[in-house]
Amino acid sequence: MYLTWTYCGRRVLAYLACRVRMVRVMCSGMVHPNLVIEALTKGADGVLMCGCHPGDCHYQDGNLKAEKRADALRLMLADFGLEEERFRLEWVSAAEGPRFAEVVSSFTEQVQQLGPSPYKS
Repeated sequence: MYLTWTYCGRRVLAYLACRVRMVRVMCSGMVHPNLVIEALTKGADGVLMCGCHPGDCHYQDGNLKAEKRADALRLMLADFGLEEERFRLEWVSAAEGPRFAEVVSSFTEQVQQLGPSPYKS
């Protein structure tokens, strides 16, 4: 995924590079809901989590674990006074540079329409 970001960052997403912060993890299944909630409550306008397509996980079922956590996260967002649209889980392989660019652009536009995070200080 990092190589996909590098490719897109240099070519397609150059204008977004200063507004998007990428956090690398070994597997999307390793992203604990607390990390997402912490990012959002500390002022991030949105969190986009990308992972391998189901069935293609290098860690067997990490992406399925990520999907279950994403479902739980969506329920938690309302408790924190945040719109569900501030979080998205997408399946994007490292070979899908153009798709990754579209997903990031689409999510960035969606978050911009929501406005700044209510937690932003």
